[in-house]
Amino acid sequence: MANANNATMTMQGVFARLNWRQMAGPLLIVLILSMMVLPLPPLMLDLLFTFNIAISVIVMLVAMATLKPLDFSIFPTILLVTTLLRLSLNVASTRVVLLNGHSGPDAAGKVIEAFGHFLVGGNYAVGIVVFTILVVINFVVITKGAGRVAEVAARFTLDAMPGKQMAIDADLNAGLIGEDDARKRRAEISNEADFYGSMDGASKFVRGDAVAGIIIMLINVIGGLFVGVLQHNMDVGAAAKAYTLLTIGDGLVAQIPALIISIAAGMVVTRVGDEAGGDISQQFIAQLFNNPRVLALTAGILGLLGLIPGMPNFIFLTLAGALGWLAWNITKKVERRQPVPVPVAPSVPVEAQEASWSDVAPLDVLGLEVGYRLIPLVDKSQDGELLRRIRGIRKKFAQEVGYLVSPVHIRDNLELKPNAYRILLKGVEVGQGDAFPGQLLAINPGRVAGTLSGTATTDPAFGLPAVWIDPAFRDQAQAYGYTVVDASTVVATHLNHLVLTHAAELLGRMETQALLDHLAKDMPKLIEDLVPKILPLGIVQKVLQNLLEEGVHLRDMRTIIETLADNATRTQDTEVLTAQVRNSLGRAIVQQLFAGSAEMQVMSLDPQLERILVQAVSGSGEGAAIEPGMADTLMRESAAAAQRQEELGLPSVLLVPANLRTLLSRFLRRSIPQLKVLAHSEVPDTKIIKVTSIIGGRA
Repeated sequence: MANANNATMTMQGVFARLNWRQMAGPLLIVLILSMMVLPLPPLMLDLLFTFNIAISVIVMLVAMATLKPLDFSIFPTILLVTTLLRLSLNVASTRVVLLNGHSGPDAAGKVIEAFGHFLVGGNYAVGIVVFTILVVINFVVITKGAGRVAEVAARFTLDAMPGKQMAIDADLNAGLIGEDDARKRRAEISNEADFYGSMDGASKFVRGDAVAGIIIMLINVIGGLFVGVLQHNMDVGAAAKAYTLLTIGDGLVAQIPALIISIAAGMVVTRVGDEAGGDISQQFIAQLFNNPRVLALTAGILGLLGLIPGMPNFIFLTLAGALGWLAWNITKKVERRQPVPVPVAPSVPVEAQEASWSDVAPLDVLGLEVGYRLIPLVDKSQDGELLRRIRGIRKKFAQEVGYLVSPVHIRDNLELKPNAYRILLKGVEVGQGDAFPGQLLAINPGRVAGTLSGTATTDPAFGLPAVWIDPAFRDQAQAYGYTVVDASTVVATHLNHLVLTHAAELLGRMETQALLDHLAKDMPKLIEDLVPKILPLGIVQKVLQNLLEEGVHLRDMRTIIETLADNATRTQDTEVLTAQVRNSLGRAIVQQLFAGSAEMQVMSLDPQLERILVQAVSGSGEGAAIEPGMADTLMRESAAAAQRQEELGLPSVLLVPANLRTLLSRFLRRSIPQLKVLAHSEVPDTKIIKVTSIIGGRA
């Protein structure tokens, strides 16, 4: 008894956890399949045929209301289910027609009777012609066209995926989007490719349904003749008329929903645009009936045709008048929307004033000057895209590097070329380039499948070969493997690269003081004891600049301040303090270079060269110099080893003794900027060191 109660409670728990929405799909498929084997009464056939028409209309209206194809991502599955529903109804109605067709025109229900008599006037010859035309329209025109569009869209979407992924990575690196936005955009690209691939296959269901409709009609007509003549002793003519009309009604009641579903499929795969364009109805009205010149010209042509004798003058002239009125009405609306010019009062001449200290303007730390054609990119009144991107750059820089960089002061410069821009650091140009609004820059990352027609140039940020192209060639460029960005992204990426490169110069005393003031909110006692009691602000600034020059971020300011406080009583030498801070940040420095890896594959010095350099440093102190021949060999072999590391996809890291790190870092930094020099003392004990290259000092 207890077991029975437990079993009952278990079943109740199972049913309680089941959601009716989860059960609706499986139950619908089981019911559709059961219609193929179970006999259905005519009333049930009427209900199911009506439901089939209703669901096809719903699908078409939803397809028209979607803003983009992915909004109706379940559509390929709906195509399969609706096709299966129509085929099951064909099987069920065939059974009823062959069993009861001799009894009268309503043998298979009122819906089939209405389609067989009312729509084609009870003439089975007309019915066959109408049915054939519907099948041809569905099979040859709509379904074939929609399938071709889906096939091409799937191919181009798959080919363009690498380029789109690189564009997302470029926006992420430039600070234009966050990690969550990048992950969302990558998922949209993957879903888009899956959708068009599914649509390419799902269109075959509808084509197969059209072929099956023709075959089922032929089988029903021939089978009806045999059943009527041989089993029910009917005349051949009477049997042909009775069973053919029922078959035609059955075919029409199935083909009309199929045609509606095919139209919906065509609308989904041919949909172009996004949310800003509205649904299909809004785009149809906005793009087709929004040009008064086109409407007026069409009205004139129809009016001329309406004046020709023998033509249906009333119809042509009426339609011409309607189009003319519509063109006049749109023109009036456009004129009302245009702003009325406001007269400007003449300016009163101002007398020249004496020079004053207000005429001495300080230099901007960061400046961006643009030619007049780039002004819309930075104009607030025109919602300049570049302004938002620059704000994103400063925010991303603060989050990653650890301090807030100075604002970027933007101004136009008529001395520049119309499409030129230049980036200034404390009034000195550090970068310049060209940008063309309305065009796209296709950057060659090194492996592309073809060439593009456009204006050849180089990427101003990284010096890669690139081409300025029209937006119409975006998909082609992405399919070839190019990274495609717009004009504002070009300028923003260049600015971001220069800001990261000159991060040490951008950290002035004002920025250092602002950083310490921000830290004082969380650790007031620590900051108060260090600056200015133990170390002056200038020493702290120099240490932070030394870290930034070698790409070390300042996010862990707690460790930096504590290390300075521990060592400041013994020395105020910025190089010694920098080395102590680097030792404390060793785990973060190594993590930044070898993220997620327990093994460090690095370059090392030949032991003999290492001993010579150690002796030179110990004998000369900070003024140590390297013998010219040895320096040339060291530079050449380090560059070759760094190149091999990059080809293997590894960071270029040279591991040296602590007393050589500063000397070699300064010596190699200018010629090999990607090379990072680490000291043995900076490597955590948990890391495994593997030497991939040994740099010797042999001349």
